[in-house]
Order: sequence, then structure tokens, then C-alpha cells
Amino acid sequence: MSESGNGSPAVLTLNAGSSSVKWALFRMDSLPVRTATGKIERIGLRDGIVTVTDVATGHNERRIEQVPDHAASVRLLIDQLAYSGKGLSVQAIGHRVVHGGSRYADPQVVSAEVMEELRRLSPYDPEHLPAEITFIEAFGTEYPQVPQVACFDTGFHQHLPPVARLLAIPRRYETLGIRRYGFHGLSYAYLMEELERVAGRDAARGKVILAHLGNGASLAAVRDGVSIDTSMGFTPASGLPMSTRSGDLDPGLVSYLARTEGMTTEQFHHMVNAQSGLLGLSEISPDLRDLLAQEGRDARAAEAVALFCYQGKKWIGAYAAALGGLEQLVFSGGIGEHAAVVRARMCEGLEFLGIHLDREQNEANVAVISSPESRVTVRVIRTDEESQIAQSVCRLLALNEVR
Repeated sequence: MSESGNGSPAVLTLNAGSSSVKWALFRMDSLPVRTATGKIERIGLRDGIVTVTDVATGHNERRIEQVPDHAASVRLLIDQLAYSGKGLSVQAIGHRVVHGGSRYADPQVVSAEVMEELRRLSPYDPEHLPAEITFIEAFGTEYPQVPQVACFDTGFHQHLPPVARLLAIPRRYETLGIRRYGFHGLSYAYLMEELERVAGRDAARGKVILAHLGNGASLAAVRDGVSIDTSMGFTPASGLPMSTRSGDLDPGLVSYLARTEGMTTEQFHHMVNAQSGLLGLSEISPDLRDLLAQEGRDARAAEAVALFCYQGKKWIGAYAAALGGLEQLVFSGGIGEHAAVVRARMCEGLEFLGIHLDREQNEANVAVISSPESRVTVRVIRTDEESQIAQSVCRLLALNEVR
């Protein structure tokens, strides 16, 4: 992949997490066209996993690599791009940045000022921001002439009303930026665009609940195309229980565990982000597929699945109340797109809201899974954060117009 000049214009998207990084290459046509994707997983563990897919041929490669840290993953990725990006000339690099704080909502061209603010925000999200900063710096060094764009996961929720934004703690902390932000914004922005495409503008401007259910899980209430509430708050650990994150907890646990077990703030942070959720409850696995396979013979697995579905149902009910009704319910994310049993259990008992699923349609994972008598249209839409990043980069830099 050349930096400029030779080859078809392309955009590279990067989504760096605490132990993984996902990437995609898009050729610039009238709309971005994905040509290759990849993922580096288990960074820092004994056996890293590198996956690369050539979209045109469908060829998929998976191999084991030693990836001791993010610096090593950067080198691996740059080497891979030299192969996957043949014939492409990268015009811009888009990064998913989980937290934009109070200052950044819209995509930003990376500058010294932006980097300074991201470093200041690192304590807001130590699970993601340090890795994202590492990748921005490394690719800035590797491709110094190529503009980089930060796309913020918090941006979709920038207009949360005060009643959904404020935390009930002393007011002075709000001036320090401590409030509810919400996350999964790139996914939600994509889902709203897709909803308008498949169902029309009126549907997308109605009363909508979006459920992004994956390793990280959250829901958002959207009215007139604007987020009015969302389950994640100041950090991505809040809201629903997730694969390894606790979701909402009684804050009194912090002082209780400090007194009784001598638990430090760092240990508590690690526990609620990496040892809790489905993994902590089941003591088996953070993967819902594993728990569904074992729930018939292991009570811990069954209870973990039941709690996840029960909490999802509660948020749907709460957001129907916040919206003053419900017209569209959209499931997405790895669990939301593929786990029919989870969708069914979350919707069970919500007939009073007008939600009725078609069992066969739900089990077939089709686009509309509600029955004809359902007042609420229940949909399954595959999310695509990488495509959303690429489109945001193109809009900001007017790359299609340059061509």
C-alpha cells in the first residue's frame, strides 16, 4: 500500500481495543468499497491470533503469532498492509476513538491539539484510549503525509438531554467533564442510516430503540433521529452486564470491598472490566455461545444467560417509557444479529408494548422478525462500524469530490 500517488485511492480504518485491533481497507468509488479486512486478537497473551480476509476472493487466512504488545501489533499490521494494499494508495486513515469527552463529538483531523486532548482524556477510558493513541502515533510516523481522522464513539450521544446526561453527584464534577456520555455511537449512527435506507425517513425519525449486543452491549433510545438516552454512561463498563464487564453496580461495593478485602481502585477496575459480566457469573466463559450450549446442564451458565436477557428486557421497557411509545426495535452486534434465542427472551412478555415476534422469522435471522400483528417493527440489522468510519472520513476530507 503506497502512501500517495500510485494506485487506486483508498481509506484505511482502524479500531484498536485493549487486546485487539480490527482494520479494513476501502477503495474510494462513489461510496467506499471494502477490499480487505483483518483482526489481531489476544494482544499481550501467549498466542495471538491474526485473521485476514480478501473481500474480492473471499479468501480467509488465520494464523497464530506472538503479539506481546500494541507496538508489535502495529508492526504486524503495517507489514500486512503492504500485501493486502497492493494497487491501493492510502489517502486517509480513520480511527475509532472511544471517548471524545466534552470537547469532541464530530470527526476531527488529528492534530497536535487533538492528541493533547486525547492524552488528557486517557483516564476516562484506560481500557481503550492508550491503545488508540499508540496506533495514531505509529501510523503518523509510518505515513507522515497522510491525514488521520479520529471518529468518536461518544459523538452520537452528544445531544443527550440534561436529565439523561447528569450524574447525581456534586455539581462541581460536571464542570470537570464527569457525566454520562454513552458509547457504541459509530454503530448507532450506521444503524440509523441503514434504518432510513430500508424503512424510510419516517421510520428513522420515529420512536426507535437500538440494541447493540456483542462483547460490549448497550441500548439507545432515539427520537427524531437523536439519541435521548443510552445505557452506557461515563465509561463503557456501565449499563447491561456484558462478556466481561459488570454493567451497573451499587457504588457502595467500592468501599465495601476496600474494607473487607483490601481491594484497591485498580483491582476493582480490573474486576468490573475483565472478570465480571457473563464470565464472572458463569465462571465458565465470556462467550454467550458457550453459555447457551451449557445452560441445560450448568445452573451458572443458565443464570448468566437469564440475567443478560432480563436486563435487556428491562432496558427496552424503560426506553419505551422514555420515548412515550415504541415503533422500531433494532437488534445488532454479534449477539443481536445471530442469537435468536436471546432476541426472543428479551422480547418475551413485552406484548403489552406491541412487540410480537414471528418465531420462524426470528430463528431464520431475517431482516424483519416481528409478526404481522406486531405494532412494533422488530428488525435485525448488521452493523458496520468500519464502513461508518470510512464514510465519515470521506465526508470530512471530501475525498470523493477530490476524485
